[in-house]
Amino acid sequence: MRPTGKLHLGHFTGALESWVEQQNMLDEHGARVYETCFLIADYHSLTTSLDTSDIYAHTLDMLVDWLAAGIDPQKSPLFRQSQVKEHAELFLLFSMLITSSRLERNPTLKEQVRDLNMDSLMYGHLGYPVLQAADILLYKGNVVPVGEDQIPHVEITREIARKFNNHYLHPVLGEVFAEPEPKITKFSRLVGLDGKAKMSKSLGNTILLADGPEEVMKKMRTAVTDTEKIRKNDPGHPEVCTVFSYHKKFATQEQLESIEVDCRAGSLGCVDCKKLCAGNISRELAPLIEKRRYYEANMDLVKEILLEGEMKAKVIACQTMQEVRAAMKLGETTCGNHH
Repeated sequence: MRPTGKLHLGHFTGALESWVEQQNMLDEHGARVYETCFLIADYHSLTTSLDTSDIYAHTLDMLVDWLAAGIDPQKSPLFRQSQVKEHAELFLLFSMLITSSRLERNPTLKEQVRDLNMDSLMYGHLGYPVLQAADILLYKGNVVPVGEDQIPHVEITREIARKFNNHYLHPVLGEVFAEPEPKITKFSRLVGLDGKAKMSKSLGNTILLADGPEEVMKKMRTAVTDTEKIRKNDPGHPEVCTVFSYHKKFATQEQLESIEVDCRAGSLGCVDCKKLCAGNISRELAPLIEKRRYYEANMDLVKEILLEGEMKAKVIACQTMQEVRAAMKLGETTCGNHH
């Protein structure tokens, strides 16, 4: 995830929730199903902005939200891409294995160029999926939790892994990389309060994970509802209402059914509907906010967690690069003391 500071509900439902679930998933013998690594993609943020003045502060803010949401540094190393030099090394080698025309055909890139009104493309932005491939394969990732829009990137990673394995075999291990599978996150990003797009801080249509009940209520009042429901008694159309899309995530099944019936009948007004929704969201956020306060009061601990995660990541990354260099016959490399 890019370090953009405090996270919002869209990050929670679109990624964080399933990350925590995968981190804690156990098999029938009580063993962890996945070994998880969580990467702060600070190099990737340079593809859309060269301003790095707030990047460390934003990193710590995001890290606090990760920890508050349940990412456990004892189970999963948390680290910055920029602090593990092997990301850049593997990115360079992988960039020799893919053509620029293949990268230009990437549908996610085409959408970004259109959405951000870009007249020219930075070389680093074009190579974004190649760096992403290095991020995944450096840790021998074989499952990547992603939204639908990132599947083309995982496909590029698979192609690069395949091409590397076809060209270079490790003298003992054989193929160095597995081809990772995308694992689609269950709940996609929430639509923003304006009802027009995904939640995004740049659009100012978000509810932050750090927002207390009053702030959630204040923001919820601005949420776009069914434009045809002008008065309280007018029958509503929940299927077109932004607030109802939040109910689907945060209301109980019983509440959801009753909200839909009452809205269609015109017996539930938008003000009461929003109050109910804000209450449910705040209930969900309460434990996160409590944990957030703890970490905000102990920022030295947060910085220590980051440094420890980076030490663990460096050990794995160096081991992978030893295998890569041996397969490519580029000479020996040692993983000395990383302290």
